[in-house]
Amino acid sequence: MRWTVTHNDDGTPVMAWHFDTSVLKAESAVDGWHALLTSVPADQADAGQALIHYKGQGTVERRYHDFKGPLAVTPVFVQHNRRVAALIQVICLALLVFCLIERQVRRALGPEQTMSGLYPDNRRVRPTGRMIFYHLGELTLQIGNITDPPTVQTTRGVQLHLLGLLDTDIGQTRWPQT
Repeated sequence: MRWTVTHNDDGTPVMAWHFDTSVLKAESAVDGWHALLTSVPADQADAGQALIHYKGQGTVERRYHDFKGPLAVTPVFVQHNRRVAALIQVICLALLVFCLIERQVRRALGPEQTMSGLYPDNRRVRPTGRMIFYHLGELTLQIGNITDPPTVQTTRGVQLHLLGLLDTDIGQTRWPQT
């Protein structure tokens, strides 16, 4: 937009403005273009792949879905800003743990990152945090004592497989130090 301020006959300022069409055409020609600096060599990724990797849109969108889905809580009414901040921090920490567990299972599965047993039809799929917690949510802990240590009771083999992928030894008990 271009503008000029002039004065009329009685000395009152008057502003006149117009759109500069040449500038608008130049701006519209590069609209949507962004500069992206990357350390990935050109022979390993083209511009489109570098942008997709940079944006990570799929991962970001899935994490927002997780934030709204399995970590969703019933409405909580808090009265102080510090409590709102604390609640958000706890929810973000839960989301971090959720994501790290999913990542650990996928890394332990190796390059294919798929496993069977998560769905009734036994198809091979990439495990999601939601599915991992669904299966591990049915684990029960049988309380023990000094002579009979506590035990984790599993009902399905997929639970043992997931615990193994998470490098969790359910046979090892830890007694509190006295």
